[in-house]
This record gives sequence, C-alpha cells and structure tokens, in this order.
Amino acid sequence: MQKKYLMTPGPTSVPTDVLLAQARDMIHHRAPAYTEVLREITARLKKVLGTEGDVVIFGSSGTGAMESSVVNLFSPGDKVVVISVGYFGDRYAAIAEEFGLQVIKLSYPRGSPADPLDLEKTLESHPETKGVFITHLDTSTGVENDLEAFGQVTNPRNVALIVDSISGLGSSPLYLDAWNLDVVVSGSQKAFMTPPGIAFAGISSRAWNMVERSRLPKFYWSYQKSKDAYNKPIPQNPFTPPVSLLVAFNEALKMVEKEGLENMWSRHRLLAEATRAGLRAMGLKLFATGGWGNGVTSVLPPEGVDGGKIVRMMREEFGITIAGGQGDLKGKIFRIGHLGYVDRLDIILTLAALEMTLARLGVEVELGSGVRGTQEVFLKAEG
Repeated sequence: MQKKYLMTPGPTSVPTDVLLAQARDMIHHRAPAYTEVLREITARLKKVLGTEGDVVIFGSSGTGAMESSVVNLFSPGDKVVVISVGYFGDRYAAIAEEFGLQVIKLSYPRGSPADPLDLEKTLESHPETKGVFITHLDTSTGVENDLEAFGQVTNPRNVALIVDSISGLGSSPLYLDAWNLDVVVSGSQKAFMTPPGIAFAGISSRAWNMVERSRLPKFYWSYQKSKDAYNKPIPQNPFTPPVSLLVAFNEALKMVEKEGLENMWSRHRLLAEATRAGLRAMGLKLFATGGWGNGVTSVLPPEGVDGGKIVRMMREEFGITIAGGQGDLKGKIFRIGHLGYVDRLDIILTLAALEMTLARLGVEVELGSGVRGTQEVFLKAEG
C-alpha cells in the first residue's frame, strides 16, 4: 500500500468536503438554486481579489482566462508590453502575438524577478502602449513579481495592467483596486483547492472602457456577455457552466472565508519559508535568486543528478508527486509546491522523502537535516 501526496504547484490537493460537494444532486443552471451559488461565488471572489468591481467566471483552464484578457481589451495592432520571468510570461506573449498585437517583450533571466524601473523606461520609449501583461507568480521558476510597484508605473500613464495570478492569488496579498490593477485572471486549481476547470477575471473600470473599444473577435470569452447575464433579474452565466465544479468551488471559498485571507497568506508564507530553510539545511541551492513566491520553491538538483530522476523516485517510491522543470529547465530543476490545501506536516513529510531520495541516488546528505531545518522554522513561528 502507498499513500499519495500531491505537492505540485497545481493542480493541488482537494479537501474531502470539496470533493464530496461535486457529488450533490445536479441543479439547473437557470434555476434559483444555482443563482444563489453564483451570487455567493461572485461575492467571495470580489473579497479575494480586493475589488468592488465586476468579476466574470468561465468554465475553462487558466489559459482560457489569459486569452480572454487579450481579446476583450485590445484591437489588432495595439502595442503591449509583456513582462516574462518564466514559461507563463512567454505564454502571455504568444497569445498576444497570435491575436495580432504588437508585443514588446521584457524578458528576465530565469530565476530573477522583473524590475519596475525597466518597465518605466520602456513606457517612456513607447508612449503609445495600451497595456502591460505580467505574471504574479510564475510557477515555472518560483519567482513572484511586485504587482503594487508595477501598478505605480502603469496607472499614472493610463496604461492597463493585466495580471496572470493563477498561481499567486490566495497565496500572496493582492488588491486589485488599491494597487491599480486592471484585469486579474485566476483559476480554481491552485490556492483554491478545487479541481481544474474554473477560471475567472476581476475587471476594473478602466478595463471596461477598453472593452467597449476592443475590436478583436470574441464570443464565449466576451466579458460583456458575462456582465449582461449576471445583471439580469436572476443572475446567471451566458452559457452552460460546469455546475458541479462551481458548487465545489463555492465550498472551497467558504473554507477560505473561514480561514481568513490574511491567515491564508501567512500560512503560505510560513510554509514557503520552512520549505526553503529545510532545503538549505540539506545543502541544496534554490534556483530563484530573489522574489521567492509563497506557492512554490524551485530547487537546483545536486551536481550530476538529473532533476527528473528526483521527481520520478519521489513519486514511484514514496507516493509524493512534486514537479520537474518546464521547457528549457527540464531536468535542470525540480519544484516543490506548498500551495492550497497544505499544512506543516505535508512539508516535513516531503522533505523527509527528499532526503531518502537523494541518499538512494548516491548524494551525500545528512538524514534529518532538512526536516530539522523545517521544524525549527515552524517552532519559531509558534513563539
């Protein structure tokens, strides 16, 4: 027998109550029972996003929400800046280019966060820029960007700031209104402990003005259709939604509400700090040089060891699924998620298994060193 543990940066583990919510009797998506669910989700998402503005919801992966932010705000030939600190920043650039936008790409070495001063210089050189795309937490590298600082650059210039916070929302602070963010897209399968399949976007008033002028084609992804449907006397989605997933998502959001957003951020921060302390105590080096996110830690394998072998042995021998590198980082790093339905003992168990994995791969490691480093952080936090 082997117990399974999911320690990736997404999808993440799903609590039992959320899993069971999907097994409830089906309800019709135009009936009052579903309207109540939709209203509750929308109200809870506004709190999570830190906005009094509109929120739209799609049956989709996170990438669908990313595409929605492109097609709803822009027109062919518009100039935009895409800030990339990893695989998912590159994805935003690819989507924007696919829809005929002029993309100025600000790329950073893998493992380094973006610098707001670079954006300031770029916007001064390209004053016709309509929007800036940025990833909050790029899980391919473990790097988190300072959204508040970037909002201070874009807002005075009346340039829209569009944020992929699929992995960052819930694990780190984010305030759409206060930080002058214009669209924030996210999904169900990361900090929100729900199976993949739900995406959503918070939208500012400036973004709505851009929606009115946008000439890119859209049908399913139309923000206006979603807004009009929700503003009906009986709020609904414009198209058939994934009802059972949304019922489960609402259950997860109730758990978030019960824990409290600030407590949720603090938990993720502590788990991240403890994970990194344990890794360093084992003699391992972090991949990211700064801007460490609260949802995932990227790690350099010991010299001569393929990161993919570590991932495979953790999964096959110990039942713990962590993540390998993506794209050009495949085999060069491995990633430990501490995102969503994760607590202290999950981290201790994962590092204990990692110590045994490294030992079996011939790496000199002091058994218990990583576990001790992690425990010390947890005990210190308890005072």
